[in-house]
Amino acid sequence: MDQAFLDNSLWRNIYCVLAGESTGCAARDYSVGLLPGGMEWLAFVLAAAAIIGLVINAVLGSVIVLIWGERRLFGRFQSRTGPNRWGPFGLLTSVADAVKTMFKEDLVPAEADRILFNLAPVLIAAPALLVFSVIPFGVGTYVADLNIGVLFIMAITSLTTLAVLTAAWSSANRIAILSALRSVALLVSYEIPMALAVVGVIMLAGSMSLGDIIQAQGIPFILVQPLGFFVFFLAAMAEMARAPFDLTEAESELAAGYLNDYASMKFGLFFLAEFMAELSTSAIVTTLFLSGWRGFDPIPSQFWFIAKLIAVLFLIIWFRMTLPRLRVDQVLKFAWKGLFELTMINIIVTAILIAIWPQPTTTELWYMAAINWPVAFVSIWLVSKLLGTAAYEKPHPTADSPEYPVGSESIPASSALIIDPVQEGGD
Repeated sequence: MDQAFLDNSLWRNIYCVLAGESTGCAARDYSVGLLPGGMEWLAFVLAAAAIIGLVINAVLGSVIVLIWGERRLFGRFQSRTGPNRWGPFGLLTSVADAVKTMFKEDLVPAEADRILFNLAPVLIAAPALLVFSVIPFGVGTYVADLNIGVLFIMAITSLTTLAVLTAAWSSANRIAILSALRSVALLVSYEIPMALAVVGVIMLAGSMSLGDIIQAQGIPFILVQPLGFFVFFLAAMAEMARAPFDLTEAESELAAGYLNDYASMKFGLFFLAEFMAELSTSAIVTTLFLSGWRGFDPIPSQFWFIAKLIAVLFLIIWFRMTLPRLRVDQVLKFAWKGLFELTMINIIVTAILIAIWPQPTTTELWYMAAINWPVAFVSIWLVSKLLGTAAYEKPHPTADSPEYPVGSESIPASSALIIDPVQEGGD
């Protein structure tokens, strides 16, 4: 077993219980394993299967809790009753929804491409799960620590565009195809500023490994990179198709959008992928900008990670419930004429600061934060002015224009319609 795997507490605690007699495990005070000597390969396979199953089931269980929590928060935000019928405080509502969805009739359009139609729900759910394979949940608690973790996340999440287009095209529905094309325009537009917003974080950490990025955060990067966080958060909201960027499911003109023809568990997978994307986005924001699992002893590092993730989830839900849906032209204009320019400013300022402090200490990171916050406020203000609607001139009536009375006044003679009684009588 490679030393990097044994440094991972998840791998070590499962693999060494199975193959305790191996050299690496024996050096870490594991003596007897459940499997006989020479079966290390089987121990590796079983450990990998156990970890994969653990992570997948943890994510799926978290989605059920998230759906319940989001509905309860919606009730609070909108001053209405949240789910409260199934289970105490409505805790079993998400379970009831899952059971109901599983037993619904699975319909497939007659003209649909059945292979692609069935493949699309898997394509859209897989990226959200794969993201968690590189997220560090705590000290030595991760599935894999890639030295290109950030690049892996950017590549995996971009597969959502392909899944959306596949779902719409395979259903042979004009409305679904129109929604997918609009979705592709939105996703491609926001992938660029989202990737560029992370450049400042990579420059400060000097690595694309998520573990190294967490270790580099002497102070959370949200304080050092406020502009990068601002752009990344908004771009991530658009990538998730969450309000106010939910143009792919605009009920007023596109019904259910690209998944209009899906039913039963195929529709459930799309619904599941949306909430898994919410979880994965919160985990990425926590890792890149909130110093991940770092906190104060003796509280476990996993607790700090989960607490920060829940805080980001609350912010996402609050953001969704506050802002109305934007038009498609406003969304695209905001990406190309707003967020893109902000990422360029952030990269240039970060490059200048790193040229001054090549290996920033915690004190120097505070200096960077003191510089970046005014830059962020000024940049956002300038871009908002450039993107804002032009001021309308207050109309003033001209002297010769007729004045129309309000309901409590009589019509002046100058505005009354005079009818000639001779003409009214006719010939």
